[in-house]
Amino acid sequence: MAVWLEVFGWVGSILVVWSLTQARVLRFRWMNLAGAVVATVYNAVVGVWPFAAMNGAIAVIDVYWLLRLYREAHDDAVYQVVEVAPDDAWLRHLLRVHAEDVGRSFPGFRADDDPTGRTAFLVARGDETVGVVIVRDGGDSEARVELDWVTPRFRDFTPGEFVHRSHDLFAGRGFRRVVVVGAAARQHEYLERVGFRPDGDRWVREVATPAG
Repeated sequence: MAVWLEVFGWVGSILVVWSLTQARVLRFRWMNLAGAVVATVYNAVVGVWPFAAMNGAIAVIDVYWLLRLYREAHDDAVYQVVEVAPDDAWLRHLLRVHAEDVGRSFPGFRADDDPTGRTAFLVARGDETVGVVIVRDGGDSEARVELDWVTPRFRDFTPGEFVHRSHDLFAGRGFRRVVVVGAAARQHEYLERVGFRPDGDRWVREVATPAG
């Protein structure tokens, strides 16, 4: 067997195994697909047809899930926003379990701060909570975003957009604008996509007032 072909086969195996270490669902699917395609080709070339068929089936399954994940990424029939009390038991559990990850992404956020003036939203995909958005009444009709966090599995997506796309969630509480202070550079593209604009060291999104 040619050395390059053996290396090719090992690459496929490594990709499949490595994909299993990925927490992010999208990254897992892409890596698993790449490994399965390589393994399918390798096993077909060397004539190991049962393994070629198995990896081919895995590749088809990966393609199905990738298409579904991308199709549903911005579908508000798939992702639902659920308002909860800022001291809700499930919210506190989520923030406690993911405290280290939340702290890395939002070092200024304190889950045990005074909940007065806070409003909390969970973003759910089916029965799984995939995101948390917490805002605080900043006065002058401003809602200041304290937390816009995504679980590691769905970090390749932007479930917080379903909160920001719903003007009624904010207008119904008397907010005229939503503000993010001190956003990290990696957040800028996301903020622009959900309607924020830079304003000095802040990002501001005007809230549409319901007609009538």
